[in-house]
Amino acid sequence: MIPVKVLAVRYLANAAPALCRQLGAPEGYPSLGLLTTDCDDATYIALDAATKAAQVQVAYARSFYAGAANATTPFAGEVIGILAAQTPGAVRSGMEAALAELERVGFEDAAGVPYLAHTVSSVGTFLAKEAGVRLGSALAYLIAPPLEGMYAMDAALKAADVTLCKLYAPPSETNFGGGLLAGTQSACDAACAAFADAVAEIAASPVER
Repeated sequence: MIPVKVLAVRYLANAAPALCRQLGAPEGYPSLGLLTTDCDDATYIALDAATKAAQVQVAYARSFYAGAANATTPFAGEVIGILAAQTPGAVRSGMEAALAELERVGFEDAAGVPYLAHTVSSVGTFLAKEAGVRLGSALAYLIAPPLEGMYAMDAALKAADVTLCKLYAPPSETNFGGGLLAGTQSACDAACAAFADAVAEIAASPVER
C-alpha cells in the first residue's frame, strides 16, 4: 500500500456562523475539524469512517486540481476535508477516527500504475449520500488512471452481482476515474479483485494489438 501523508490538521472549537453556513455544516454544528492529505479518495473513505465513530458530519470535502504531485503549497496536498460537530470533543473524536483510517487505507501500485480497490463493509453518512445507498451498505470504492479506470470498471461490474451507484468518468480533478459499486460485502470484494486484476493487466501490456 502507498502510505497516505497527512499534511495539516486544525480545529475550530466555535467557528464563525457565516463560515459554517457557507461550508454546509448542519445547524448547531459549530465545531470544525480541517484536514488535508496527499490522497483524496482514501481521505473520503476516512471521513466516512469518522461519521461512524463519532457524532460528526462531513461539512465539506473537495479534491484539488491536478493531484498531490502538482500541489501549489506545502500543505495543500490533494484534498481538503472538513468535519462538523456539536462539540469540540466530538469533532476531535471524529478526526482521530479519520486519521486512524488513513493508516489502513491507500492506493496500491501495479507496476507504476496507482489504483484504489477498497471494500467499505458498512458505509457511514458521507458515502451513503454520495452513492445514494442506505446507511450500513457495502460499497466497492474503485479508482485508477483514466483508461485503466474505465476498463477495470467494466471488469468489476461483470465479475460480481453489484450495482453501479456512481461513475467518476475521467477526468476527475486529479485526472483519475472509477466509481462506487454496491452489493454484498463478498460481491464488493470480488469486484475489487477484478478491478485490481484489470489494472495490472494494462500495466503489464498497455497497448492491445
